[in-house]
Amino acid sequence: MTTRGSLESARGEATRETEAPLPDAARAKGPAAVEDAVALADALVDAWGSWGPNMTPDARQVAFISDRSGVPQVYIQDVVLDGPRSEARHVRLSDDPVVSVRWAADSGWLTCEVATDGGVRTAVWVLRPDGSDARRVAGDAETHAELGPWTRSGHRFVVTFPGAAEGVPTRCFLADPATGRLDPLAEGDLIHVLDVSLEERFIVVRDGERGQQYVVVVDRLTDEDLSVLPPGATGSTEVALIRPAPDEHGGPVYVYLASDVGLPRRQLIGLPFGPNGWRGEPRTLAARDDAELEFIDADDAGRLLLLVWNVAGRSELELMDTTTGGRTPISGLPGLVAADPVLSRDGSSVVLGVQGPTRPRELWHLDTTTHAWTRVTSAPPLPARRLVVPTLETFAGHDGLPLTGWLYRAPSHLKDLGPAVLSLHGGPEDQERPIFAQQHQALAAAGITVFAPNIRGSSGFGREFVHADDIGGRYAAFADVLAAAEHLVERGIASPDRIAVSGRSYGGYLTLASLAFSPGVFAAGVDICGMSDLVTFYRDSEPWIAAAAVSKYGHPERDRALLEDISPLRAAAAIDVPLLVVHGEHDTNVPIGEAHQIVLALRELGRSVEYLELDGEGHVFRRADSRKRLTATMVRFLATALAAPRRADPVGGPAQ
Repeated sequence: MTTRGSLESARGEATRETEAPLPDAARAKGPAAVEDAVALADALVDAWGSWGPNMTPDARQVAFISDRSGVPQVYIQDVVLDGPRSEARHVRLSDDPVVSVRWAADSGWLTCEVATDGGVRTAVWVLRPDGSDARRVAGDAETHAELGPWTRSGHRFVVTFPGAAEGVPTRCFLADPATGRLDPLAEGDLIHVLDVSLEERFIVVRDGERGQQYVVVVDRLTDEDLSVLPPGATGSTEVALIRPAPDEHGGPVYVYLASDVGLPRRQLIGLPFGPNGWRGEPRTLAARDDAELEFIDADDAGRLLLLVWNVAGRSELELMDTTTGGRTPISGLPGLVAADPVLSRDGSSVVLGVQGPTRPRELWHLDTTTHAWTRVTSAPPLPARRLVVPTLETFAGHDGLPLTGWLYRAPSHLKDLGPAVLSLHGGPEDQERPIFAQQHQALAAAGITVFAPNIRGSSGFGREFVHADDIGGRYAAFADVLAAAEHLVERGIASPDRIAVSGRSYGGYLTLASLAFSPGVFAAGVDICGMSDLVTFYRDSEPWIAAAAVSKYGHPERDRALLEDISPLRAAAAIDVPLLVVHGEHDTNVPIGEAHQIVLALRELGRSVEYLELDGEGHVFRRADSRKRLTATMVRFLATALAAPRRADPVGGPAQ
């Protein structure tokens, strides 16, 4: 049982994250401030986190990922609710970063997804909880294999091989952890198996391009497909669970989905179904006008559901009794953002990841009866200085569309104009949220305000918003970036001639596009693994990534004229401000050639461009050393580029 003191402590920590920071007036200025910020970044990167939990059936142990060694690895720890916190045990698997871990329902095995050589392609491993019998069962540096769910019995798990070339289908298999045998399960274009029933008869399959997906239940005994949602309707479905149906719903099995197919926002949908092609009507079981459903989990009986809602970037939790439909809000979440929730098989416990602007990722336990919170994992000490807590800003796009962003105001420029940088997230369907962001904190400590907007195309704000930048809508997304910069000027936060733009992945592409298509607006740019030419991106990216991107960017053949028009490389001559380009050595999502060709073009033009290539990294930089090197380089680059006004041109002008 969690003591009252520990609960109050947890709530106090959550409350402190909503308080405005005090100015750090005693901090050094100039070059000393920059190096102080670099040292802060190193310390924040060293403040390792824990995430991606999975529990044993009795909820007494949790397996999770942690980067406390500098590289994400698997750890196992006892869940102690009363008494000293237990120590985490490292289960060594490989020197490569571990992406995810899942515990079999019978507790006998763990499965892990590992980033081969740190790159985009992953391999699937199995091992015993004590670390024995560890071996790779699928995937290598040349073959990408993805880890899917365990069956509810815990006897087998899903492995998926995305199509490795155009016209080659994605194939899913059921894998035996003891023998490594792979039995065919499903085949399709861009399929993913989201869940498998207890007896392995039914599977939930998602197929389709990004944001244009449909979901079916497959009866493996009769080879029948049952549409979960209205036939022909598409949208986004990230989570689906098969559980026994509550009695009054009438069906022997129920599928629960977090989906926005045909809906304004992602909601909880339920569908009863059964043998011989029987299918009930899908029903909306839980919906909110102000939030999107992000995560769901259920107990084995299907009587209790855990719902995690995304409310403009912050997380809110509810427990739902499926027999009555009653929903109970859970208060006291010890952080602003929750992720990867796991509900125990008996419904008594929840373990989930929690983080916020002033706290790294941690695992916390929730008692579903008392609603008491208990910290599961230990947390490293943070630097003895006040970190910036961002505020949520609202502004409008050039066409009047309401937009939001998180503002990390530099403590040294709370009352005057100073340099600033826009930080653009990837996706485009990702979302900027109030998480533990080491780069943002380091830049703010260096005297550079960070504004991280959620422009159109971001997730978390409804179906219409996330699709507002599809294909021809890309130009409006360009204009949103300019509107974000204008907001900083209109609010009296930044000088119009000392604003930079930066971003990762799609955000890196937006950075290049902003510099190339709106010259004279930004004083510098940082492109981190962004696309420079959408035509070559389609040509060189992993086939399954390119195939899924058509709904967002356009078709590489049918929409070629558009792709050429919105490719920054083709307007590189307009980029006339300092640019830092960063890319991972093994990135095959946005291939490294995208960085090489923009750097070469700018150097041939005699422009100011720096290039940083991170060894042993793919599209996501997982190693602590790499993240330290990136942040230090970025802080020093922007501090130099924004040290003095470069021009007097006002921010504005339409995107080209």
